[in-house]
Order: sequence, then C-alpha cells, then structure tokens
Amino acid sequence: MNFYQHPTAVIDPGASIGAGSKVWHFAHVCSGAEIGKDCILGQNTFIADNVRLGDHVKVQNNVSIYAGTIVEDDVFLGPSAVLTNVTNPRSQINRHALYESILLRRGATVGANATIVCGVTIGRYAFIAAGSTVTRDVPDYALVAGCPARFSGWMSRHGHRMEPDSSGLMTCPESGLRYRVIDGHCRCLDLDEEAVREMYDYYDFSLDISEDDIDGFQKTADFMLESGMIDEALDVNSLFIK
Repeated sequence: MNFYQHPTAVIDPGASIGAGSKVWHFAHVCSGAEIGKDCILGQNTFIADNVRLGDHVKVQNNVSIYAGTIVEDDVFLGPSAVLTNVTNPRSQINRHALYESILLRRGATVGANATIVCGVTIGRYAFIAAGSTVTRDVPDYALVAGCPARFSGWMSRHGHRMEPDSSGLMTCPESGLRYRVIDGHCRCLDLDEEAVREMYDYYDFSLDISEDDIDGFQKTADFMLESGMIDEALDVNSLFIK
C-alpha cells in the first residue's frame, strides 16, 4: 500500500487510491471511487462510488462527495462544504437514476460551509467564498459569494483578488502573472490554461508527465526567466526522469 490509511478509515474493496494520498480519521471511500495521487481526505469525509478525484486534491473535514462528481487536479474543498446530487429530493421517491453530476475544474477552491447545487460546473481556479450557495456555473478565475452566489471579482491562480488597471490588465501580487478578460472570459496571459501546475508550486520531476504538460512547464520557465524569477534559462524536458 503506497498511501496512508488511518486505522479508523474505511476503504471498500474496489476503490482506487493513488500514491502518496492520505485518508484520515473515520473517512469512508466506497468501492468504485477513484482517488488520484497526493490527495488528502480529512476526518469524517465520504467519497461515494463513481466519484473521480484528480491529483493533489484536498478534501477537508466533514465533506461528502456523491456519485457522479468529478474533481480535477488541485481542487480544494473547505471544511463542511456540501455537494448535492438531486435537485428535488423527496424521502418517499427513489431518484437514484436521476443523480446529477458536479464538475470541479482544475485549481478551484470551495470555501468552508459553501453549498454547490448539483448540475453545475465550477471553472478552473474559481473561488467560492465561505458559506455561499452556488446554483449556476461559475467561470474560470471567478470569485463568487452570497446566497445565491453572485459574481464578485476575479481571482488569480495563487488565490488573490485582482483589480484591473486603466487598460484592463490585472496582475497577481504574489506571482506577477498577468490576466485579462477576453470576450467575457478571464485568461492568464503568461501561462497555458491547461498547464498542470506552476513549476514553482511543485517540483516533483519523477511524475509521469505527458509531452503537452512538459510544453506547459517550459512556457512557465520561459516566463519566469523573463520576469526575473529565475536567473538562467531552463530546459524543462531534461529534468524529467525518462
């Protein structure tokens, strides 16, 4: 077993859990669930069958993820966040065949005690404020808050609210990465939208990385050189174990 399972955790036969993941106190992972690498399942979490979690997902205490939910890489689910799977539940009516899915795209954050109503997609690096109730799709990088949740601004990949300058350009105060709203969609100007992880967030060059991912890392390295984050050019391809 190449992951950690607390003695009180229950992992049903047929569940798949990636290397380096940790399943903590009283968690329950059902048969058919797929958990990626280096995930954290906090105390009293529940992962149903037919749930897929990507790599580096953090599920904090008291979160239940129900059948059909897809959680991409690097998603954060705060304590006691709620994900539903039926729009109109009734105790006396069986709606197992009518479960609706939720898609949490790469890098999204769901704050503590937030509720995500089924049938929605949370965009890449979107940020759901604590206590919010989400009833509709949330765009990439959007910050939403309230009940029901409403658009409140744009968030960088590093989790900072950004304000546009006079030209509409937004800059993350932590990373220096630049963003702009194009045709109503917020886009990072300096990184490929599908880059798996910024290199300066996670240096694990033994991972099984595709050629497309390496191209994304190389773009990051080139930008880091141009912006002064590193002093010398870097050949990313040479860093990965073949």
